[in-house]
This record gives sequence, C-alpha cells and structure tokens, in this order.
Amino acid sequence: MVYRYSSRLKPLDESFLNKKLEGAKSYDRIAGYFSSSIFEVAGEAIEKMEGKVRVVCNSDLEVEDVRTASAAMNAMRKEWCAAKPEELYQNAPVRLKKLYNLIKDGKLMVRVIPNKVFGMIHGKAGVITLIDGQKTAFIGSANETSSAWKLNYELLWEDDSQEAISWVQEEFDYFWNSPYAIPLSEFVIEDINRIAERKVIYSVDEWKEEANPGSTVVESPVYRQEYGLWEHQKFFVNLAFTDHKKPYGARYVLADMVGLGKTIQLALSAQLMALYGDRPILVIAPKTLLWQWQEELNSLLDMPSAVWNGKEWVDENGIKYPSSGEGSIKKCPRRVGIISQGLITARSPLVDHLLTMDFECVIVDEAHRARRKNLGPDKEDEKPNPNNLMKFLLEISPKTKSMLLATATPVQLYPIEAWDLLYILSQANNSVLGSNLSLWRRKPGQAIRLIMGVDKLDRFNPEVIDWIRNPFPPASENPLTFGRIRNRLNMKEEDFLIRPEQIDSLQNTPDGRRIGRIIDDDFMARHNPFIRHIVRRTRDFLENTINEETGEPYLKRIKVNLMGEAEDEAIILPPYLQEAYEHAEKFCELLQKRVKGGGFLKTLLLKRVGSTMEAGKNTAQKMLTNWGGLGDEEDFEDEDISEELVSQSEIKNITEEEKACLQRFIHSLEANKGKDPKYQLVLSLLKDNKWMELGCIIFSQYYDSAYWVAENLSRELKTEKIGIYAGGDKSGVLYDGIYKRKSKEEIKQMIKRRELKILVGTDAASEGLNLQTLGTLINLDLPWNPTRLEQRKGRIQRIGQVYDEVYVYNMRYKGSVEDRVHSLLSARLENIYGLFGQIPDVLQDVWVEVALNNIAEAKRKIDEVPKQHPFELRYHVHVGKVNWENCAVVLDAKEKRKHLMNGWK
Repeated sequence: MVYRYSSRLKPLDESFLNKKLEGAKSYDRIAGYFSSSIFEVAGEAIEKMEGKVRVVCNSDLEVEDVRTASAAMNAMRKEWCAAKPEELYQNAPVRLKKLYNLIKDGKLMVRVIPNKVFGMIHGKAGVITLIDGQKTAFIGSANETSSAWKLNYELLWEDDSQEAISWVQEEFDYFWNSPYAIPLSEFVIEDINRIAERKVIYSVDEWKEEANPGSTVVESPVYRQEYGLWEHQKFFVNLAFTDHKKPYGARYVLADMVGLGKTIQLALSAQLMALYGDRPILVIAPKTLLWQWQEELNSLLDMPSAVWNGKEWVDENGIKYPSSGEGSIKKCPRRVGIISQGLITARSPLVDHLLTMDFECVIVDEAHRARRKNLGPDKEDEKPNPNNLMKFLLEISPKTKSMLLATATPVQLYPIEAWDLLYILSQANNSVLGSNLSLWRRKPGQAIRLIMGVDKLDRFNPEVIDWIRNPFPPASENPLTFGRIRNRLNMKEEDFLIRPEQIDSLQNTPDGRRIGRIIDDDFMARHNPFIRHIVRRTRDFLENTINEETGEPYLKRIKVNLMGEAEDEAIILPPYLQEAYEHAEKFCELLQKRVKGGGFLKTLLLKRVGSTMEAGKNTAQKMLTNWGGLGDEEDFEDEDISEELVSQSEIKNITEEEKACLQRFIHSLEANKGKDPKYQLVLSLLKDNKWMELGCIIFSQYYDSAYWVAENLSRELKTEKIGIYAGGDKSGVLYDGIYKRKSKEEIKQMIKRRELKILVGTDAASEGLNLQTLGTLINLDLPWNPTRLEQRKGRIQRIGQVYDEVYVYNMRYKGSVEDRVHSLLSARLENIYGLFGQIPDVLQDVWVEVALNNIAEAKRKIDEVPKQHPFELRYHVHVGKVNWENCAVVLDAKEKRKHLMNGWK
C-alpha cells in the first residue's frame, strides 16, 4: 500500500515519524546530514524502540581522509569542531545527553560518507521494522533534522510493498557497507557528552579556585582546529603548572627530542602561569624563532603576545609600540613578551632593565646555547666561566618564580653541560640542587660520576647522608618514604633541607631505618636532581610503550623511509657544474688566506652552492656588486653568523684575484643552460615515484633556491599549484609560472584542504607548520646545523599524519662539502644519533673545517663526540594519563584573552 504525506496538511513528525517508530524493532535511514535535533522530534520514540537505529549520511570529509582509520578519525574530529558544536548546541544539553547515551549503548549507529564519493546524498529514504515485525519503506525530501520533520515544507511517500522495502534496503546496505563509510570517531562521541555537561566560567578569579588546565585548553584552537595534545605533552604541562602553584615554583629542563612538540608545552605552561599569577612572562628564543613563537601562541592557544624587534614591541596584530628609550623594553603591551637571545649574547644594555623586574616565569628556547666557556675533560669542578647567555640567566633566575629551559640536547659533549642548566635553575631556589652548601652544588664532578655509576657510595660513608638530605626529595616522589619522613620532621612543602641534628633525631627509629633503605634503594640513580628536573622523552620510547588506558602506544609510529644516504646516491655534477664548483672552492681558499676568523663567511659561497647552483650564482653576483645586500636575504639561519657578517668589514673588499675567480664561476654557469641535476631528481621523484600524489614538501635553506625550484616546477606541472612558504611576506602560490602572493595562513589552509600538494619552503617553514596531509619530504640541501634536518622532518612526522609511512630524500652533490662531511660522519652518524637522539649542534663546525680543507681538524671534532652517551641520565619517563578532553567546565575565551592582553606592570 502506498501512502502520501505532505507537511502542508500536517507536520510529518505527527503524521508519520513518531507513530511509526513507537516500539519499532529497527530503523535504517539514508539521510543527507545527520543532526541531533532528531531527538526533538522522535527522542522518546527512539528511546522506546526495541532495536537499533542505523543512519548513514553525508560529510564534508575528503576521499583521502578515509584511506586510513587514523586519518578518518582525525578528519572527522576537525569537521565536527569546525561546526563549533559548543555554540550550536549550547541550549540542547538534554538532547545531547540522550544522543550520547544511545550511541554508547549501541542503540544508535551512525556512519558518514565523504561528499565526493557519491556526491550529495539527495535520495533520502528509510526502512522501519514496526512493532509487529512488519516493515515499511519511505522516500521523501525530509532530512534527519528537526526543521525538516516539523517546520519545512516536505513531501514523503510511504510504500510497504515487499518490492519497495527490498529496493530501499538494498540502497541503504550499499551505502552502509561502503568502504568509504566510517563510524563516528570516539572523540566526537565523547565531545557530545562533554558539551552536554558544559559549564562556562566567566571570571579568571573563579577559574583560579580550581585552576584546572583543561578548562583553558579544551576549546582552544590546538584542540578544536588541530588534533589536540599528546599524552606526554599534557603530562609536562600538568607537572610544570602543579609545581608553579607551589611556593617554590616550577624549575625544569624540557629535553624532549626534536619533533615531539616542546614549543606548545612551554607555551601552554606560560598561558596557565600568566592566568594564575600577575607578573610578566618572558620568553627568550633564538632570533629566527621569535615570530614563529608569536604565531604559535596566537594560532594554537588564542594567546596574545608581543615581540621585541630590537627597537620596539610588536603585538600579535602587527601593531608597533614606539620606544621612548631603553626603558621601553620593560613596557611590554602583553602579559607574554618574547625577546631574542641575540640581545643578550651581544650584551645589549637593554637587557639590564629586565634584571630590575620580577617575573612569573622565564622560558628559554634552545637553552643549550647557555654554556660555560671552560668546557673540557676533567674540568667539571672548576667554577663555571659563563658565556653571556648563561651569565644573564644566572642573574635573572632569582627574579622569577618559575623557569623552564628547553633543549633537545642538554648534553652536547660533556656531562657538566646538564649540570650547568640545573645550576641556572637553582639560583635562589633550594628545590633543584639544594642550598649553597649542598654537595650537589659544591661537587658537580663527583655528582655526575655517582649518577653515571662510575663512583659508588658506601652506605656507611658519613658523607652519603649529605647527598640525600640536601636537597631532600619532595613527598610526591615517594609518599611512603619521603612523605613520612617529611611529616615526622614537620617539613613544609617548600623545605628541601634536613639539618644534621634532625637526622640524628631519627636514629634507632623506624624513620631512621627508612633512610637506610633509601640508600640501599639506589638513591643516586633513582632520586637524583637530574632525573627530577630534566624531563626527556624520546620518539622511540613513545612509539614502543603501551598506554595501559588505551592499549595503544603513546605515540602512533610513523615509519620514515630515508633515501639519498647511500654512497652511490650522491648527485653527480656534469662537467660544467663541476668546473663551477671548483671555482667556488678556489674563491673560498683565497678568502681563507686573506681574512682572519669568520669561518662561516669564508665558506659562504660553498654553502650556497651546496643548495643549488642558482643560489651560488646569485651569491657570487652580490659578492661582486653588493656584498652588503647578502644580509637582506634569508641567508643566515643563525643570528651569530649574521652578526659576523656585520663585524667583518674587510671581507667585503675582495681582491682582483678573488674577483676573477667569482667571474669564472658565474661564466661557467651562464655558458651552460642545462637544468641543475638536483632539479631533475626532484621532478623525477614527484612524477615517476608518484610523490606528488602523496603530497610533498621541498625544503631549502635559501629563498632563491626555493623560488627557482618552485618556478620551474610550475612551468612543467602546468595543472598543479606550487606553494612557497618563506619568511616575511615572501609566501605565495605559482600556477603555470605566474606568482601570486599569499599569507602564511592562506598557504596553511590550502594544504589542509589539499588544494596544494607541492610546497617549497625555506627553514622559516621548519617551525610552526603542520603538514600532516603531505607524505613526502625532499631536502634540496643539507643544513650545516644538523638540528635543522630534524626540524624539517618534524613537519610531517607528527600527530595527525594521515600516512603510516613517510618518505624523506636528502640531496647532496658528489664531491661537495656536504658529500665529504657525509663520508666522514657516515661511520659514526647512526651511533651518534642513537646516543643523543639527534646530531649535536657542535658538529656544525665540521662542515666549516671540511670546506676549509682542514680534514684533520674535522676528524678531531667528530672524535670529540663520545662513543658512548656521556651521561646515562636514566631520564624520568614523564608520560601519563591527563584527561583534559572531557573537561566540561570551560573558561570563557573572551575573558581569557582579555586577561592576557594586559601588559607588564
């Protein structure tokens, strides 16, 4: 029998839906878009149904999003959050709670299909198995929304014939069983419940009563526009903020490997501390990272900040605050101020003004640059002779409640480097190394040998108790041992020193015996200050350690296939390019004889040639006509090198012989117009190896190399848009050779929407850019600072990566400086990486020595790197479950931002 319904005559929910679902055994529905508002219409009827409801519907997911389970879950999360359900459903908590319970109970099942698979699903239909077991089918214009069933003008056609039922059921089963149909992600399901229970706090003071970090972050962009935080990231933030709320504050070295997201951990810690306290937050970072810090704070945490550009403060909107003198550096217009390490290393008088202030927290990125000058074997017990950065940090440490130092390599070559970082943290703070009389302060060499197991302490040695009592561990480290002793001695939370007479009072008591057990329990290895205050997690550990709560590793393993490393994979130069390279080498040799010092500048041309011949030619031309113009380019990733350029005036006055050498170099390149073999290999990887289909990021140190490659690719791959991501306002898109400027944010969005499959970037893109939709990476050149390679790889080897396997190709010319360094390091490279987690920055000097043909010196520097890790720290495995995702109490975003907009007082 056929029945026809029109909402013009009677609302469809009354005339059809509620009546049919009352006590029904099942309901299969093909919907356009699914909405929780169905429960406004048929909520009670669905709850009383005997069987299940299955809904298959449209989604804005891309086809590529559902190729892997992890990609599908991440894409669905982003689509859900993009709709801002916390605002959309803020007046429907009861409805959402019903929806959540039905999904969790398995009574309601939903699958979604990307629009591009079948187009928009306009054929809305369903099959209902009624209370008596009979079935009926219907088709019509009504979507599964409240307005469709109750308000809109809709038509519906019901047919209970077997033929109609079979036809609609066949259509439903086809979509339901499609490989593209994916169930609602666990995140979406749990977020439905969170929003149902959501409560907004409109006052920072009210938030401080509980000070739950989840309240500030769960609806921030890093959770709603990105993929949230890893467990190890949340654990550190929680650890640091918990300590900050204590009288002695948080004092940590964050030493996670490159690519594990140190910046966001530091940034979120800073935000929480800024909300909790009233004093300024100071971030000290390398010059090249200042604007990336500001961008990440704003884009990931909705957190305003200001950068000191050397002359004035610049806020997150680009608004400048003109300086009124040196004291203006104390007048930051935001709670968080970001300054360059270069100000400190150059001994600018501006930084003296900062030393007159008190801070809530000081954060230092790339903190391993703060070093003593008297490094070397058997110098551990010498008083540190600090460089300018270390000296400044020692002076500002007592003026801040909390201090966080970040570096992937707390030990570059010598164990004392890690002690130096703890020594910085320990100023006017007994929680780190104890009081000024502590053995941990006075005997750093012995402390390191004890921790490494080189020396052993006999429990009957009278000195052993001094290692334990100062500093005495916090109760949280072992409540049954340290906690009970603290209680017995009436120690406050901020007390870390047990006096000798207090130890004597414990003799012949259970607590005295506990101290004996502390010694027997390998105290020096398990409870030392290094383990307590240096937090280090490795990718290998996180990928291979199972989270007991989820049964899965803490970090999804992304396999990296590294190519270009074999001896026969070095790119052979054709004769004319080989000739040009020899002219470049000759020029650097002549420069070396004439100019004292300035190692990097003397090798600049070889460094640029090692990128592309095009970059080398541009540099040679500027050396001939306008050497000073070199500093205007993105030539220098390290600010120390750019300062060297300014200071070396004599280097610019090139001799006639040097000039002739440069001219021959340029002539060799211009006389032969063949394509650079690096470019030919890039094109082959994109087309023949199908890397273009997976999406590819191509990195270079230099903008002219990047632009040259992008421009040529655009002309050959006419149907592809080629993106350029670089510093300043140099980002844009090339299409068929025509360039159009785009902002960095526009480039990011185009990648997320998969409008860009090929991106060429300078190292400005190696920080703060998430490229989870790209599955391949080409290093057009090899930076002389090894950390850069890890930062580049971290752009695709990160949370949310849609591929389980990514490909990386490292390019180098045969016979180049990079190739010769590769040959010298190849025997040690894997061992060094395994020990340190990355290549220490100190090996950057090896490139310079090879370029200057000082092979013996290069080998000596390589041999300085220990063959065993110099410091078996037995780092704490700081990973644990911190549940912010289900936090239903939320600090109002406007109130939070308003609070952080307040400047320094």
